[in-house]
Amino acid sequence: MIQVTRKSETEFEVTVQGATETTHQVTLSDAYYQKLTKGSETPESLIERSFQFLLQREPNTSILGRFDLPVIGTYFAEYENEIRTGK
Repeated sequence: MIQVTRKSETEFEVTVQGATETTHQVTLSDAYYQKLTKGSETPESLIERSFQFLLQREPNTSILGRFDLPVIGTYFAEYENEIRTGK
């Protein structure tokens, strides 16, 4: 289970429940949000889908504790394309 809580305009706390529960601090600028979604979903939904993407590739205990959402693309080149197309 993935729970996303907005802490401020650009900061979110994400809790991932698995064998081990983890908490992550994620920042998301409006410019990057618009780039990926064009406003078609909430920032919380984008972050949740981003964590689903990550969890298909690594355990929650391997996900950084604090990061800016664009960092995902530096580790996984296919991230932005898959998130935009909803695959």
